[in-house]
Amino acid sequence: MKRFLLHVFVLTLSAVMLMGQNKNKTENFILVTIDGLRWQELFNGADSSFLHNKKLVGNYDQYATKYWNKNQTDRRKMLMPFIWDVVQKKGQIYGNRSIGSFVNVKNPYWFSYPGYNEIFTGFADVRINSNEFGPNPNVSVFEALNQSPEFKGRVAAFASWDAFNDILNTKRSGLVVNAAFQKLEGLKSNNIALMNNMQTKLPDIFNGVRLDALTFYMGFEYLKEKNPRVLFLGFDETDDFGHGGRYGDYLNSAHYTDEFLSTLWNWIQNNPTYKDKTTLLITCDHGRGEGFDGWRSHSSKTAHSDETWLAVIGPDTPAVGEVSKGQYYNNQYAKTIAALLGFDFKNENDVGAKIDLVFVK
Repeated sequence: MKRFLLHVFVLTLSAVMLMGQNKNKTENFILVTIDGLRWQELFNGADSSFLHNKKLVGNYDQYATKYWNKNQTDRRKMLMPFIWDVVQKKGQIYGNRSIGSFVNVKNPYWFSYPGYNEIFTGFADVRINSNEFGPNPNVSVFEALNQSPEFKGRVAAFASWDAFNDILNTKRSGLVVNAAFQKLEGLKSNNIALMNNMQTKLPDIFNGVRLDALTFYMGFEYLKEKNPRVLFLGFDETDDFGHGGRYGDYLNSAHYTDEFLSTLWNWIQNNPTYKDKTTLLITCDHGRGEGFDGWRSHSSKTAHSDETWLAVIGPDTPAVGEVSKGQYYNNQYAKTIAALLGFDFKNENDVGAKIDLVFVK
């Protein structure tokens, strides 16, 4: 399809999407966040000192069998095989601080709402200093894309945490957002009726957070039937189990989230609408502290919880594997997402620069 130069002024001109001829192969984009998953587990696998701590893990043998190996390379692959079998070989992984690769948040608070605002809008807004902040005054890259003729109505978000209706400001943005225990309507799939019913019968163990398996499969059904151009999947259990001091469950959640990613990518690679036309970006909103107490917490008062990571795989991204050097920030994702889709995302704030290494030169 012939494309033309287009300025899309969003709402109060707070965001601008400049669209030109897209020279990239990426036509679709999927963003996945794994809330509060530390870079230490991603790159090193299970932490032996935590596995042996009976206050964090009630049954060492059970979790050691699944996740422990003295070899660090094998150990991290046991935890997240899709990341290390597929993304490492065909994409890029940033944030292994042990080899000089650094990813951090720019916001000064180091917890979820400020972190997600930074990811979606490309800048750290110091006004957003609470998870109960309310509707986001800032325009996200998803909202701006949804205002363009090419992407209008083809951007959707599925999240376990109920705050995403505020983070993406659904009342203003008009985005399709299904968060927490919201009923999903408008699909023909018989599976949706089952999941809508199921989510009301399961215990609300995290107080306003849906279990991640339901979030994934509801979003997956939507993807298969509606074929959105842009999709967000926001998982939350890793953070909730971290706060609860349940390290074994934290590892289990990371592991089956990796299985979700594998299922998603395999489907993409076997669907002509998405195969070799889709970029998948995986990241987190914040890190966690170290040690028994620090691991359970994150904020500006907890050292190291500004440390994050990033994984990317797609048709425009060179197969670098682990990126061994450099400093990157979560505020760079919004402009990177837009650039992959042929847009330049700007607003009145200082938006982080796109990550050049993600693109073929």
